[in-house]
Amino acid sequence: MTEPASRESTEWTWAYEGYDPRAERLREALCTLGNGYFATRGAAPESVAGPAHYPGTYAAGLYNRLTTTLDGRELEHEDVVNLPNWLAFRFRPHPDEGPDGEWFTPDPGHAPGAEPGPDREPAGHGHGHGRLLRYRQVLDLRHGTLGRSVRYRDRHGRHLGVEQCRLVHMADPHLAALRTTFTAEDWSGTIEVESAIDGMAAANTGVERYRDLASHHLTDMGTGSEDPDLVWLRCRTRASDIRVVMAARTRADAEPDRLTPPTRLTDYRAEQRLRLPIGPGRPVTVEKTIALHTSRDTAISSPLGAAVDRLRRAPDFDGLLDTHGAAWERLWRRADLDVPGESGHILRLHLFHLLQTLSPGHTARLDAGVPARGLHGEAYRGHVFWDELFVLPYLNLHFPELSRALMTYRYRRLPAALRAARAAGREGAMFPWQSGSDGREETPETHLNPRSGRWLPDNSRLQHHVGSAVAYNVWRYGQATGDTGFTHAEGAELLLQIARFWASRAEFDPAYERYRIRGVVGPDEYHEAYPDASEPGLDDNAYTNVTAAWVLARALDLARALPASRRRELSERIGLRPEEPELWEEVSRRLRVPFHEGVVSQFDGYGELRELDWEGYRARYGDIRRLDRVLEAEGDTVNRYRASKQADVLMLGYLFSPGELAEVFARLGYAMDDALWRRTVDYYLARTSHGSTLSGVVHAWVLSRVRHGEAWRHLKEALASDVADLQGGTTAEGIHLGAMAGTLDLVQRGLAGLQTREGALWLDPAPVPELSEFGFTVRHRGTAVRVRMKPGQLCVGVPGSEEGPVRVVLADDTVDIAPGEERLLALPREPGRPAPGTAPPGGV
Repeated sequence: MTEPASRESTEWTWAYEGYDPRAERLREALCTLGNGYFATRGAAPESVAGPAHYPGTYAAGLYNRLTTTLDGRELEHEDVVNLPNWLAFRFRPHPDEGPDGEWFTPDPGHAPGAEPGPDREPAGHGHGHGRLLRYRQVLDLRHGTLGRSVRYRDRHGRHLGVEQCRLVHMADPHLAALRTTFTAEDWSGTIEVESAIDGMAAANTGVERYRDLASHHLTDMGTGSEDPDLVWLRCRTRASDIRVVMAARTRADAEPDRLTPPTRLTDYRAEQRLRLPIGPGRPVTVEKTIALHTSRDTAISSPLGAAVDRLRRAPDFDGLLDTHGAAWERLWRRADLDVPGESGHILRLHLFHLLQTLSPGHTARLDAGVPARGLHGEAYRGHVFWDELFVLPYLNLHFPELSRALMTYRYRRLPAALRAARAAGREGAMFPWQSGSDGREETPETHLNPRSGRWLPDNSRLQHHVGSAVAYNVWRYGQATGDTGFTHAEGAELLLQIARFWASRAEFDPAYERYRIRGVVGPDEYHEAYPDASEPGLDDNAYTNVTAAWVLARALDLARALPASRRRELSERIGLRPEEPELWEEVSRRLRVPFHEGVVSQFDGYGELRELDWEGYRARYGDIRRLDRVLEAEGDTVNRYRASKQADVLMLGYLFSPGELAEVFARLGYAMDDALWRRTVDYYLARTSHGSTLSGVVHAWVLSRVRHGEAWRHLKEALASDVADLQGGTTAEGIHLGAMAGTLDLVQRGLAGLQTREGALWLDPAPVPELSEFGFTVRHRGTAVRVRMKPGQLCVGVPGSEEGPVRVVLADDTVDIAPGEERLLALPREPGRPAPGTAPPGGV
């Protein structure tokens, strides 16, 4: 697996040796710390935004809307807001006789704020102001901290050691802290420290292709001081009018020399300055603790009062570290994961970032969705796409309360989806492809191709299949948890309104004697229109139609399963007409699925497109993951070719077991057997560029039971996609949360074949030889279950602390495992799979 050569790690750490400004932004993303309420990128405290660095702090669900004039057009866009930089902290050594030191920077020959370019020399080379002798960053996954160790020789020949540790508190979501210890090895004097909350550079400038868009989301900044060691900065977002307050407390373990003034306040920056005596054997430690509150918080009188009060009551760094570490220990117990080797190491990093972005203790209490790029950067403007489709299946079996909260984000935006459908002349709920604060469509009207420099129409808002993803999550959540309190209330309303949309979106075509869904875009995303068409959209995208049929069938199942009183109440609430379920039944059985050359067509007319010279383009360009950009820069369009960015038809094999998929096709009047599916898999594997990090997850899943070698290759790529930044710079703008969660789910549901249905855990393992031994813990309807996979056998146990037994189904065997019991089960010689045509799992 490809990884940066400069990275060294142990099982629970992720470490980087040496300083490389070319890799710094990637490291900042991968070393982000968060707690589900907010997150801060792993930028060096003394750094400012520039080519090598990008400090960023983001609060979950905190958006603002701006308008940009571009080519004479008014473009409105909503972004997750980059908040003031609480991390700002710089230092410089001074001799006793007077200040003449320069502020430390790791960047060769540059003062702070002057960022190095890609041709600058790495750490260890001479600096204009001194020499960086050691630079090491360590992300501690077990305890949720980021450490930095620096050894520096200034231009006077003095050696200074700096050890830093930071945390974003997992127990108290409003707190974060930075501890810095200075050691003078061979000199005595003073060290000057400047600790600040910096709002001067608080803007969204972290993504180069958004450079032409308005980026200053904050206004009305002001600062103040409460105590000698406490300062604050307050501001508000320009349009959403959310008030934000950060307060900072800076203390040292040595009595500082008096600086005049010790606090420096401007409208945009609140600074505290300390000058501390230092010498050999007399290290100095400075602790900076911050509190963040916004006007969206509950149970506060005001953000300023809450931040100041919280900071005054906050313990010292050691006290914060204790409670922070204890919170992480509880998380790791519930999300136990034991996968050996390098794969397990990366999976643990993925799980770490999932838990930082979507914390069960904090995110579950917020009005926030699943940001596609985490809280780690500004790519995709912090929007919510369909990535919960890859995230919730994992959370359902570990943190179901968090899954419920994330679906509640969608339910709160159901009125906006209803309005969007009405505006489009449809019934039911049409959820947006990109969602933000209030549920309106946030997909931009244009996007920039960095290769050509041209702004192009963005038609991805036609990906109406996002509604099917919401419905799928509701159904699978109910299967996994048995939570009828949600599935019979908010969940049922979501599912029925999405089904209602599909029934109104489908149009009967007498020529085919089938219903058709026209003018959409599928998960592939490359194809947005037919060649030379004047309007965007494609007809009968197979993924869209099949999932729509599945949603309609599940809506009927759920409606029948509802208690009579609840069914009547819900029907009255949404105005469901008696004839609508009959239409759902008909459409769910007569939606059209196109075929060509003996395979499922991605959409109607796909087989009429040209074949692409894949080898020729690879020879000319090397990496062609973003083939769409390559072709557009040539004056061509991918719409002309049989070429996909990522899995589209094959997504059906990710969502549904072979038996379920065969049943859905049979309901539609088509035969889906192993031979047809394998031909379809082979066909699209040869025509996919894997321009999305999700593609590796889906293809590894689909291939895991039939072609182990290829499955392992795709799994390795999915694991490496962010840590090795396979897409060439995208991870620096934010991690790919769906792909990270997808790799975790691939282990528990893909390789272990774990499903929850009929009140039992069903296991149908399909381990690849390279990953045939692993273990994890899941929660099945409130009960912890340990699963350990070994070659040829499976061990399942229930801790003695649990109250009831768990039923486990493996092949033809059904066993009840009591609390305190562990059972060793032999795997079938040929890992089983449901036969085509097998009925799908039972209802909610």
